[in-house]
This record gives sequence, C-alpha cells and structure tokens, in this order.
Amino acid sequence: MTGELAIDVRDLVKTFGHKRVVNQVSLQVKRGEIFGFLGPNGSGKTTTIRMMCGLLTPDSGSGTCLGYDILKESAKIKRHVGYMTQKFSYWEDLTMRENLDFVARMYNMDNRREAVDEALEGLGLTERANQLVGALSGGWKQRLALAACMLHKPELLLLDEPTAGVDPSARRDFWEELHQLARKGISVLVSTHYMDEAERCHKLAYIFNGNLLVQGTSSEVIASQHIGTWAIHGEHLAELSEQLQRTPGIEQTVLFGTVLHVSGSNPVLLEKQLRQAIAGTSLKLEPMETGLEDVFIYLMKHTQVNGDKAV
Repeated sequence: MTGELAIDVRDLVKTFGHKRVVNQVSLQVKRGEIFGFLGPNGSGKTTTIRMMCGLLTPDSGSGTCLGYDILKESAKIKRHVGYMTQKFSYWEDLTMRENLDFVARMYNMDNRREAVDEALEGLGLTERANQLVGALSGGWKQRLALAACMLHKPELLLLDEPTAGVDPSARRDFWEELHQLARKGISVLVSTHYMDEAERCHKLAYIFNGNLLVQGTSSEVIASQHIGTWAIHGEHLAELSEQLQRTPGIEQTVLFGTVLHVSGSNPVLLEKQLRQAIAGTSLKLEPMETGLEDVFIYLMKHTQVNGDKAV
C-alpha cells in the first residue's frame, strides 16, 4: 500500500458568505507521507485540510481520501482519520488514562483497556497514566492528544498547528513520533508556522488567500522561485535594510538578529547593488543558500503586490 495515494483531490473550492476561502486547490498525498501546510492565519489551510478528508463538503471539486470519495463517502473516511486540534480539548480534571478511556468509549471500542494501554505505552505515557491532566506541561498534553488521535488506529492524521506554545525539546520529540508513524504507513497532514518543522515534512504546500501558490519537497519549493540570497553581517542593519528596499534589483530584505538576508531574482544585479551598498563599511557580505523562510516571505509579499487573491 506504500505506493498508493492517501489523498487525491482536484479543484477544491469553498466559499463562506461572499469570501472564497479556498480557490481550486489540487494536490496529492502519498501513504506514509508527512505533508505540511504553511501560510498566514486565515489563508485557508484548515479549511483545505478538512475538505480533503471529508470533514467539510466543498462547493465544487472532487477527489478521494484513503480510497473513499470525499463527496459521497465522508462517513467512511472519518472512521479512518485522527484529528488533533490546535487548542487542547481534553479534560483537565481527569487522569491521562481516564481521558483515553473516555475517548475509547466514544468510539465504541470493544477492547478499550487494551487500546488505552497500547496508546499509553506507544507514546511513553505509562508512568504518568494516573496523573491529572491539568498538572501536565504543554508537551505532555500534546502527547496525550496524539495518543487520543491514535486510539482507533487511523490511517491518516490531521494535525492543526499541533506544537503551538510547546517548548523546542517537546516539539522535537513530537516530530520524532510523527516520523515513526509515517514509517508505519500512516499519512500525516500538518499545518505549522515553524520553518524547522516545515523542513521535516516530506512535501510542502504554501497557501495564501485560498490559493495554492507552490507545492513539492523543500528543495523543489525553494528552487521554484528562482531567487538568490546574500547575507550581510554587522551593525546598523535596520537602516541598511530600509535603504536596500528602495534599490533596484533588490526584492526582499529580512532581518535575523545581526544578519540581514537580501534576495532578488537577478543575481548579477543583486550582487552589484549589494557590493556598492556596503562599500567603505565594515559590513561583511557573503552568498548563502536561499531558505524556506526567505521563499515564503517572498511568496507572500509578491502575491500581495500582484493582487493574486481568491476573491
């Protein structure tokens, strides 16, 4: 089953009132693939994910999820999907075990005890099984939410910004768990704002104003924009950034502490302008590989300038 598509959708459209939230989105997700959705808040990420998995009916478009038609067989899809919301939604006055047992009851699982034990053990929660959830850190609550998603052994996980507000160590551990699940053939759709998490996805899609602007592997997404980037090291970079923003051939400047990233689509003109700008200063200029964050900022700015909107 590893060669099959978990999701195959075409031209999905969703409108709320007079606003088209998702505009003709088409994409494919393989089984065992971690597919990341990126884009600003309100860009249509969550709506797209829900439509692809039969949780929300599109106004138009078609496709399949886990082999089921997203329009006609949404009830069947839901039995094979685990959904983890951004906001923690379990009961803080119950223990971990009691929470999982309650979820197992909602699924009408016959082997509740065994399923709960397996979920606790699988995510390293056994020692904290009888601890009240309200006393847990964000990282442990996150693990509990993932365990609850996995109780009914879904083939597909939907994760809506699952690591928001979680410390870096817990985020790293969480992603290790996701890759373990992917190796077992479970597909994962995850929305995130963290670039280090985006780089850990097998494939990415960037959505802005309901439009799917780019998709592919991290390297494919970066290469698709054909921009070069230089790094400037030194002091007083904010003033330099303002100056460069008015310079022909320079399309983007982004400050990262004591480093200024400068990007443009004409590599010869870009280098010439930068060398002239820092001539006679102590600033250090060096070429660098364009990163995902540079590309996504570039995409968002240029889409806003060009007026490429779904409404």
